[in-house]
Amino acid sequence: MTKRALIVDDSRSARVILSRMLEGYGLQVDSSESAEHALEFLRQARPDVIFMDHLMPGMDGFQAIQAIKGNPDTAMIPVVMYTSQEGELYVSQARALGAVGVLPKTVKQADVSRVLYQLRLLPERRDARPASPVYSAQESAAVRAQPQAVALGDIETAIRNATGPVLKEHNTEMRRFVLASLEAFARRISTEMKPAAAPTPAPEPIEAPPPPPQSRWPLVAAIAALAVLPTFVLAVIHTRTLDALNELAQQNTKLAQFSQEQQLQLDALRKAVQGREIQLATTAAARPADADVESEPVPYGEPPLSGARLERMRDMIGQLKAGGFHGTIKVATYVGEFCLVGNGIEGYSMAADDLPASRCDLRGNPFDDGLSAAQRQSLPFANLVASLRQDKSEQLRVEVEHEGRKPAVPYPRGDQLAKVTAGDWNKIAAQNNRVEFAAQPAGS
Repeated sequence: MTKRALIVDDSRSARVILSRMLEGYGLQVDSSESAEHALEFLRQARPDVIFMDHLMPGMDGFQAIQAIKGNPDTAMIPVVMYTSQEGELYVSQARALGAVGVLPKTVKQADVSRVLYQLRLLPERRDARPASPVYSAQESAAVRAQPQAVALGDIETAIRNATGPVLKEHNTEMRRFVLASLEAFARRISTEMKPAAAPTPAPEPIEAPPPPPQSRWPLVAAIAALAVLPTFVLAVIHTRTLDALNELAQQNTKLAQFSQEQQLQLDALRKAVQGREIQLATTAAARPADADVESEPVPYGEPPLSGARLERMRDMIGQLKAGGFHGTIKVATYVGEFCLVGNGIEGYSMAADDLPASRCDLRGNPFDDGLSAAQRQSLPFANLVASLRQDKSEQLRVEVEHEGRKPAVPYPRGDQLAKVTAGDWNKIAAQNNRVEFAAQPAGS
Protein backbone atom coordinates (compact mmCIF):
# COMPACT_ATOMS: atom_id res chain seq x y z
CA MET A 1 0.00 0.00 0.00
CA THR A 2 1.38 3.45 -0.97
CA LYS A 3 2.42 5.60 2.00
CA ARG A 4 1.29 9.22 2.15
CA ALA A 5 3.11 12.29 3.41
CA LEU A 6 1.84 15.81 4.11
CA ILE A 7 4.17 18.83 3.74
CA VAL A 8 3.15 22.03 5.56
CA ASP A 9 5.22 25.05 4.47
CA ASP A 10 4.43 28.57 3.27
CA SER A 11 7.40 28.46 0.86
CA ARG A 12 6.49 26.97 -2.53
CA SER A 13 10.11 26.20 -3.46
CA ALA A 14 10.68 24.33 -0.17
CA ARG A 15 7.51 22.28 -0.76
CA VAL A 16 8.61 21.36 -4.30
CA ILE A 17 12.12 20.26 -3.23
CA LEU A 18 10.92 18.08 -0.34
CA SER A 19 8.04 16.67 -2.46
CA ARG A 20 10.46 15.43 -5.12
CA MET A 21 12.62 13.72 -2.51
CA LEU A 22 9.62 11.93 -0.97
CA GLU A 23 8.08 11.00 -4.32
CA GLY A 24 11.43 9.52 -5.30
CA TYR A 25 10.91 6.98 -2.48
CA GLY A 26 7.45 6.07 -3.77
CA LEU A 27 5.41 8.15 -1.29
CA GLN A 28 2.23 9.97 -2.29
CA VAL A 29 2.72 13.62 -1.29
CA ASP A 30 0.13 16.26 -0.35
CA SER A 31 1.08 19.83 0.55
CA SER A 32 -0.43 22.78 2.43
CA GLU A 33 0.73 26.38 2.42
CA SER A 34 -0.44 27.10 6.00
CA ALA A 35 -1.10 25.30 9.27
CA GLU A 36 -4.80 26.20 9.11
CA HIS A 37 -5.12 24.57 5.69
CA ALA A 38 -3.28 21.48 6.99
CA LEU A 39 -5.69 21.05 9.92
CA GLU A 40 -8.61 21.30 7.49
CA PHE A 41 -6.95 18.65 5.30
CA LEU A 42 -6.52 16.29 8.29
CA ARG A 43 -10.25 16.28 8.86
CA GLN A 44 -10.64 14.34 5.60
CA ALA A 45 -7.36 12.42 5.19
CA ARG A 46 -4.82 10.57 7.37
CA PRO A 47 -1.22 10.76 6.06
CA ASP A 48 1.47 8.42 7.40
CA VAL A 49 3.84 11.28 8.27
CA ILE A 50 3.71 15.11 8.43
CA PHE A 51 6.67 17.40 7.64
CA MET A 52 5.96 20.70 9.44
CA ASP A 53 7.71 24.05 8.95
CA HIS A 54 8.06 26.26 12.03
CA LEU A 55 7.79 29.90 10.95
CA MET A 56 4.59 30.48 8.95
CA PRO A 57 2.05 33.33 8.74
CA GLY A 58 -0.80 32.90 11.17
CA MET A 59 -0.48 29.65 13.14
CA ASP A 60 3.17 28.53 13.46
CA GLY A 61 4.52 24.96 13.48
CA PHE A 62 4.50 24.52 17.28
CA GLN A 63 0.86 25.61 17.52
CA ALA A 64 -0.02 23.23 14.70
CA ILE A 65 1.67 20.29 16.50
CA GLN A 66 -0.30 21.06 19.65
CA ALA A 67 -3.54 21.06 17.67
CA ILE A 68 -2.65 17.77 15.92
CA LYS A 69 -1.60 15.99 19.13
CA GLY A 70 -4.64 17.37 20.98
CA ASN A 71 -7.01 15.70 18.53
CA PRO A 72 -7.45 11.94 19.26
CA ASP A 73 -8.04 11.28 15.54
CA THR A 74 -4.66 12.73 14.51
CA ALA A 75 -2.56 12.30 17.66
CA MET A 76 -0.84 9.13 16.40
CA ILE A 77 0.39 10.67 13.12
CA PRO A 78 4.20 11.23 13.39
CA VAL A 79 5.24 14.86 12.88
CA VAL A 80 8.74 15.86 11.74
CA MET A 81 9.81 19.51 12.09
CA TYR A 82 12.11 20.93 9.41
CA THR A 83 13.28 24.47 10.03
CA SER A 84 16.28 26.77 10.13
CA GLN A 85 16.14 26.86 13.95
CA GLU A 86 19.04 25.04 15.65
CA GLY A 87 20.19 24.04 19.12
CA GLU A 88 19.39 21.41 21.72
CA LEU A 89 16.81 23.69 23.36
CA TYR A 90 14.78 23.96 20.18
CA VAL A 91 14.95 20.19 19.57
CA SER A 92 13.82 19.55 23.16
CA GLN A 93 10.87 21.94 22.75
CA ALA A 94 9.83 20.26 19.52
CA ARG A 95 10.02 16.76 21.03
CA ALA A 96 8.16 17.90 24.14
CA LEU A 97 5.27 19.02 21.95
CA GLY A 98 5.20 15.62 20.19
CA ALA A 99 7.54 15.93 17.19
CA VAL A 100 9.46 12.72 16.40
CA GLY A 101 12.42 14.57 14.93
CA VAL A 102 13.85 17.84 13.62
CA LEU A 103 15.43 18.26 10.17
CA PRO A 104 17.36 21.31 8.87
CA LYS A 105 15.57 23.63 6.43
CA THR A 106 18.14 22.77 3.73
CA VAL A 107 17.15 19.14 4.02
CA LYS A 108 19.32 16.49 2.37
CA GLN A 109 18.21 13.22 0.82
CA ALA A 110 20.17 11.22 3.40
CA ASP A 111 18.24 12.96 6.23
CA VAL A 112 14.90 12.18 4.58
CA SER A 113 15.93 8.56 4.00
CA ARG A 114 16.99 8.16 7.63
CA VAL A 115 13.67 9.54 8.95
CA LEU A 116 11.60 7.33 6.61
CA TYR A 117 13.55 4.25 7.76
CA GLN A 118 13.03 5.13 11.40
CA LEU A 119 9.28 5.51 10.80
CA ARG A 120 9.25 2.17 8.86
CA LEU A 121 7.85 3.88 5.76
CA LEU A 122 10.49 2.31 3.48
CA PRO A 123 11.41 -1.34 2.69
CA GLU A 124 14.94 -2.72 3.04
CA ARG A 125 17.82 -0.35 2.23
CA ARG A 126 18.76 -2.04 -1.01
CA ASP A 127 15.36 -1.05 -2.39
CA ALA A 128 15.28 2.44 -0.90
CA ARG A 129 17.33 4.33 -3.46
CA PRO A 130 14.97 5.93 -5.99
CA ALA A 131 15.36 4.67 -9.50
CA SER A 132 14.66 8.01 -11.11
CA PRO A 133 13.40 11.48 -10.12
CA VAL A 134 9.68 12.14 -10.13
CA TYR A 135 8.38 15.19 -11.92
CA SER A 136 5.12 17.05 -11.94
CA ALA A 137 2.79 16.81 -14.94
CA GLN A 138 4.15 19.98 -16.56
CA GLU A 139 7.76 18.98 -15.92
CA SER A 140 7.14 15.46 -17.32
CA ALA A 141 5.78 16.96 -20.52
CA ALA A 142 8.83 19.22 -20.82
CA VAL A 143 11.16 16.27 -20.25
CA ARG A 144 9.39 14.17 -22.89
CA ALA A 145 9.57 17.03 -25.36
CA GLN A 146 13.28 17.58 -24.78
CA PRO A 147 15.50 15.11 -26.74
CA GLN A 148 17.99 12.98 -24.89
CA ALA A 149 21.68 13.50 -25.60
CA VAL A 150 23.67 10.63 -27.15
CA ALA A 151 27.13 10.03 -25.68
CA LEU A 152 29.86 9.35 -28.27
CA GLY A 153 31.59 7.08 -25.74
CA ASP A 154 28.51 4.84 -25.73
CA ILE A 155 28.61 4.67 -29.55
CA GLU A 156 32.27 3.63 -29.53
CA THR A 157 31.64 0.98 -26.86
CA ALA A 158 28.70 -0.46 -28.81
CA ILE A 159 30.81 -0.64 -32.00
CA ARG A 160 33.64 -2.41 -30.21
CA ASN A 161 31.27 -4.90 -28.62
CA ALA A 162 29.68 -5.63 -32.01
CA THR A 163 32.88 -6.01 -34.05
CA GLY A 164 35.22 -7.51 -31.43
CA PRO A 165 34.06 -11.15 -31.61
CA VAL A 166 33.94 -11.06 -35.43
CA LEU A 167 37.47 -9.65 -35.71
CA LYS A 168 38.80 -12.18 -33.21
CA GLU A 169 37.29 -15.11 -35.16
CA HIS A 170 38.62 -13.79 -38.51
CA ASN A 171 42.06 -13.28 -36.99
CA THR A 172 42.19 -16.88 -35.71
CA GLU A 173 41.11 -18.36 -39.07
CA MET A 174 43.54 -16.15 -40.97
CA ARG A 175 46.46 -17.24 -38.81
CA ARG A 176 45.61 -20.89 -39.39
CA PHE A 177 45.35 -20.33 -43.13
CA VAL A 178 48.66 -18.44 -43.35
CA LEU A 179 50.51 -21.06 -41.24
CA ALA A 180 49.19 -23.90 -43.39
CA SER A 181 50.19 -22.06 -46.60
CA LEU A 182 53.68 -21.35 -45.24
CA GLU A 183 54.20 -24.99 -44.24
CA ALA A 184 53.16 -26.22 -47.71
CA PHE A 185 55.42 -23.64 -49.34
CA ALA A 186 58.35 -24.71 -47.13
CA ARG A 187 57.84 -28.39 -47.98
CA ARG A 188 57.82 -27.55 -51.68
CA ILE A 189 61.06 -25.57 -51.46
CA SER A 190 62.69 -28.37 -49.42
CA THR A 191 61.72 -30.92 -52.04
CA GLU A 192 63.06 -28.85 -54.94
CA MET A 193 66.40 -28.15 -53.21
CA LYS A 194 67.06 -31.78 -52.17
CA PRO A 195 70.17 -33.18 -54.09
CA ALA A 196 69.50 -35.87 -56.67
CA ALA A 197 70.59 -39.47 -55.79
CA ALA A 198 73.61 -41.10 -57.56
CA PRO A 199 72.70 -43.09 -60.77
CA THR A 200 72.61 -46.88 -60.57
CA PRO A 201 73.08 -49.49 -63.29
CA ALA A 202 69.42 -50.27 -63.00
CA PRO A 203 67.43 -50.01 -66.16
CA GLU A 204 66.34 -46.54 -67.08
CA PRO A 205 63.02 -45.87 -65.42
CA ILE A 206 60.08 -44.68 -67.31
CA GLU A 207 59.89 -40.91 -67.01
CA ALA A 208 56.88 -39.88 -64.99
CA PRO A 209 54.91 -36.80 -65.94
CA PRO A 210 55.88 -33.67 -63.97
CA PRO A 211 53.61 -32.79 -61.08
CA PRO A 212 51.19 -29.98 -61.77
CA PRO A 213 52.37 -26.62 -60.46
CA GLN A 214 50.93 -25.77 -57.04
CA SER A 215 48.50 -22.87 -57.15
CA ARG A 216 49.50 -19.69 -55.28
CA TRP A 217 45.98 -18.35 -55.11
CA PRO A 218 45.44 -19.24 -51.38
CA LEU A 219 48.42 -17.10 -50.38
CA VAL A 220 47.24 -14.23 -52.58
CA ALA A 221 43.73 -14.59 -51.15
CA ALA A 222 45.11 -14.49 -47.60
CA ILE A 223 47.12 -11.32 -48.28
CA ALA A 224 44.11 -9.71 -49.94
CA ALA A 225 41.90 -10.62 -46.99
CA LEU A 226 44.39 -9.08 -44.56
CA ALA A 227 44.39 -5.90 -46.63
CA VAL A 228 40.60 -5.70 -46.98
CA LEU A 229 39.73 -6.52 -43.33
CA PRO A 230 40.76 -3.10 -41.81
CA THR A 231 38.85 -1.36 -44.60
CA PHE A 232 35.76 -3.38 -43.76
CA VAL A 233 36.03 -2.55 -40.04
CA LEU A 234 36.51 1.14 -40.78
CA ALA A 235 33.51 1.09 -43.10
CA VAL A 236 31.34 -0.42 -40.35
CA ILE A 237 32.52 2.17 -37.83
CA HIS A 238 31.96 4.99 -40.30
CA THR A 239 28.45 3.79 -41.13
CA ARG A 240 27.42 3.57 -37.48
CA THR A 241 28.97 6.95 -36.73
CA LEU A 242 26.95 8.52 -39.55
CA ASP A 243 23.79 6.93 -38.13
CA ALA A 244 24.57 8.40 -34.70
CA LEU A 245 25.25 11.84 -36.18
CA ASN A 246 21.96 11.73 -38.09
CA GLU A 247 20.12 10.85 -34.91
CA LEU A 248 21.83 13.73 -33.08
CA ALA A 249 20.85 16.11 -35.90
CA GLN A 250 17.21 15.04 -35.58
CA GLN A 251 17.30 15.54 -31.85
CA ASN A 252 18.86 18.99 -32.27
CA THR A 253 16.04 19.90 -34.65
CA LYS A 254 13.46 18.83 -32.06
CA LEU A 255 15.31 20.83 -29.40
CA ALA A 256 15.27 23.93 -31.63
CA GLN A 257 11.51 23.54 -32.12
CA PHE A 258 11.01 23.16 -28.38
CA SER A 259 13.09 26.30 -27.71
CA GLN A 260 11.04 28.23 -30.27
CA GLU A 261 7.80 27.16 -28.55
CA GLN A 262 9.19 28.25 -25.18
CA GLN A 263 10.16 31.63 -26.65
CA LEU A 264 6.63 32.13 -27.99
CA GLN A 265 5.19 31.33 -24.57
CA LEU A 266 7.63 33.77 -22.97
CA ASP A 267 6.59 36.53 -25.41
CA ALA A 268 2.93 35.89 -24.62
CA LEU A 269 3.66 36.07 -20.89
CA ARG A 270 5.59 39.32 -21.37
CA LYS A 271 2.64 40.86 -23.21
CA ALA A 272 0.29 39.78 -20.42
CA VAL A 273 2.57 41.40 -17.82
CA GLN A 274 2.69 44.63 -19.83
CA GLY A 275 -1.10 44.66 -20.03
CA ARG A 276 -1.30 44.15 -16.28
CA GLU A 277 1.08 47.05 -15.68
CA ILE A 278 -1.06 49.32 -17.86
CA GLN A 279 -4.15 48.25 -15.91
CA LEU A 280 -2.44 48.95 -12.58
CA ALA A 281 -1.28 52.36 -13.80
CA THR A 282 -4.87 53.20 -14.82
CA THR A 283 -6.14 52.11 -11.39
CA ALA A 284 -3.56 54.26 -9.64
CA ALA A 285 -4.49 57.28 -11.78
CA ALA A 286 -8.15 56.83 -10.86
CA ARG A 287 -7.41 57.19 -7.12
CA PRO A 288 -8.91 60.42 -5.72
CA ALA A 289 -6.37 63.20 -5.49
CA ASP A 290 -7.79 64.55 -2.24
CA ALA A 291 -7.32 61.28 -0.33
CA ASP A 292 -4.79 61.40 2.51
CA VAL A 293 -2.08 58.83 1.82
CA GLU A 294 0.07 57.43 4.63
CA SER A 295 3.01 55.16 3.89
CA GLU A 296 4.55 52.49 6.10
CA PRO A 297 7.78 50.65 5.07
CA VAL A 298 7.88 46.84 5.02
CA PRO A 299 11.20 45.16 6.04
CA TYR A 300 12.38 42.46 3.64
CA GLY A 301 11.10 39.02 4.60
CA GLU A 302 7.96 40.19 6.46
CA PRO A 303 4.37 39.84 5.22
CA PRO A 304 3.21 43.32 4.13
CA LEU A 305 0.01 43.45 6.19
CA SER A 306 1.38 42.51 9.60
CA GLY A 307 3.49 43.96 12.39
CA ALA A 308 3.81 47.77 12.29
CA ARG A 309 1.43 47.98 9.31
CA LEU A 310 -1.29 46.27 11.36
CA GLU A 311 -0.79 48.72 14.25
CA ARG A 312 -0.93 51.69 11.83
CA MET A 313 -4.18 50.27 10.44
CA ARG A 314 -5.70 49.96 13.93
CA ASP A 315 -4.66 53.51 14.88
CA MET A 316 -6.06 54.88 11.63
CA ILE A 317 -9.41 53.11 12.14
CA GLY A 318 -9.62 54.43 15.69
CA GLN A 319 -8.88 58.00 14.61
CA LEU A 320 -11.37 57.88 11.73
CA LYS A 321 -14.13 56.47 13.96
CA ALA A 322 -13.47 59.13 16.57
CA GLY A 323 -13.79 61.82 13.89
CA GLY A 324 -17.06 60.39 12.55
CA PHE A 325 -15.52 59.43 9.23
CA HIS A 326 -17.71 57.59 6.71
CA GLY A 327 -16.06 56.03 3.70
CA THR A 328 -13.40 53.56 2.62
CA ILE A 329 -9.81 52.95 3.67
CA LYS A 330 -7.73 52.04 0.60
CA VAL A 331 -4.82 49.76 1.51
CA ALA A 332 -2.22 49.24 -1.26
CA THR A 333 0.90 47.05 -1.01
CA TYR A 334 4.00 47.78 -3.12
CA VAL A 335 7.06 45.61 -3.70
CA GLY A 336 10.66 46.84 -3.48
CA GLU A 337 13.54 45.19 -5.30
CA PHE A 338 16.39 44.44 -2.87
CA CYS A 339 20.05 43.64 -3.55
CA LEU A 340 20.34 39.98 -2.46
CA VAL A 341 22.93 37.19 -2.40
CA GLY A 342 22.26 33.43 -2.52
CA ASN A 343 20.37 31.15 -4.88
CA GLY A 344 16.91 29.72 -5.46
CA ILE A 345 17.60 26.46 -3.61
CA GLU A 346 19.31 27.61 -0.40
CA GLY A 347 17.48 30.94 -0.31
CA TYR A 348 18.43 34.61 -0.54
CA SER A 349 19.58 37.10 2.08
CA MET A 350 20.43 40.79 2.17
CA ALA A 351 23.82 41.60 0.64
CA ALA A 352 26.57 43.27 2.70
CA ASP A 353 26.38 47.08 2.64
CA ASP A 354 29.86 47.49 1.09
CA LEU A 355 29.20 45.06 -1.79
CA PRO A 356 28.87 46.80 -5.20
CA ALA A 357 25.25 46.75 -6.33
CA SER A 358 26.32 45.42 -9.73
CA ARG A 359 27.59 42.22 -8.06
CA CYS A 360 24.30 41.24 -6.39
CA ASP A 361 23.13 37.72 -7.21
CA LEU A 362 19.57 39.04 -7.53
CA ARG A 363 17.92 42.44 -7.49
CA GLY A 364 14.33 41.60 -6.70
CA ASN A 365 12.00 40.33 -3.96
CA PRO A 366 11.60 36.53 -4.14
CA PHE A 367 9.97 36.49 -0.69
CA ASP A 368 7.04 38.68 -1.77
CA ASP A 369 6.86 36.98 -5.19
CA GLY A 370 6.22 33.66 -3.45
CA LEU A 371 3.32 34.99 -1.35
CA SER A 372 -0.29 34.49 -2.28
CA ALA A 373 -2.91 37.19 -1.69
CA ALA A 374 -3.92 35.53 1.59
CA GLN A 375 -0.31 35.20 2.78
CA ARG A 376 0.30 38.95 2.43
CA GLN A 377 -2.22 39.46 5.25
CA SER A 378 -1.51 38.23 8.75
CA LEU A 379 -4.33 36.48 10.57
CA PRO A 380 -5.01 39.45 12.93
CA PHE A 381 -5.20 41.81 9.93
CA ALA A 382 -7.63 39.51 8.10
CA ASN A 383 -9.77 39.25 11.27
CA LEU A 384 -9.78 43.05 11.61
CA VAL A 385 -11.01 43.54 8.03
CA ALA A 386 -13.59 40.77 8.40
CA SER A 387 -15.00 42.34 11.58
CA LEU A 388 -15.58 45.63 9.76
CA ARG A 389 -17.31 43.86 6.88
CA GLN A 390 -19.57 41.82 9.17
CA ASP A 391 -20.79 44.89 11.07
CA LYS A 392 -23.65 46.13 8.87
CA SER A 393 -24.04 49.32 10.90
CA GLU A 394 -20.40 50.26 10.44
CA GLN A 395 -19.88 53.07 7.91
CA LEU A 396 -16.17 52.27 7.53
CA ARG A 397 -14.93 49.77 4.94
CA VAL A 398 -11.49 48.47 3.96
CA GLU A 399 -10.30 47.61 0.44
CA VAL A 400 -6.94 45.88 -0.07
CA GLU A 401 -5.04 45.94 -3.38
CA HIS A 402 -1.61 44.62 -4.39
CA GLU A 403 0.00 47.17 -6.74
CA GLY A 404 3.28 45.28 -7.33
CA ARG A 405 6.46 47.08 -8.42
CA LYS A 406 5.75 50.83 -8.54
CA PRO A 407 8.78 52.50 -6.98
CA ALA A 408 8.23 55.79 -5.20
CA VAL A 409 11.99 56.40 -5.37
CA PRO A 410 13.71 55.48 -8.68
CA TYR A 411 16.54 52.94 -8.65
CA PRO A 412 20.01 53.74 -10.04
CA ARG A 413 20.41 52.71 -13.66
CA GLY A 414 23.16 52.74 -16.29
CA ASP A 415 26.39 54.44 -15.20
CA GLN A 416 24.94 55.22 -11.77
CA LEU A 417 24.72 51.52 -10.94
CA ALA A 418 28.53 51.12 -11.01
CA LYS A 419 28.89 53.77 -8.26
CA VAL A 420 26.22 52.40 -5.90
CA THR A 421 26.78 49.90 -3.09
CA ALA A 422 24.30 47.27 -1.94
CA GLY A 423 23.63 49.36 1.19
CA ASP A 424 22.64 52.40 -0.92
CA TRP A 425 20.46 50.26 -3.17
CA ASN A 426 18.67 48.56 -0.25
CA LYS A 427 17.91 51.95 1.35
CA ILE A 428 15.99 52.86 -1.81
CA ALA A 429 14.34 49.41 -1.93
CA ALA A 430 13.24 49.80 1.72
CA GLN A 431 11.35 52.99 0.75
CA ASN A 432 9.70 51.29 -2.21
CA ASN A 433 8.78 48.13 -0.25
CA ARG A 434 5.81 49.76 1.46
CA VAL A 435 2.12 49.80 2.33
CA GLU A 436 0.05 52.91 1.64
CA PHE A 437 -3.15 53.79 3.52
CA ALA A 438 -5.61 56.28 1.99
CA ALA A 439 -8.92 57.41 3.53
CA GLN A 440 -11.53 58.06 0.85
CA PRO A 441 -14.76 59.73 2.05
CA ALA A 442 -18.06 58.29 0.92
CA GLY A 443 -19.45 59.84 -2.26
CA SER A 444 -16.09 61.09 -3.51
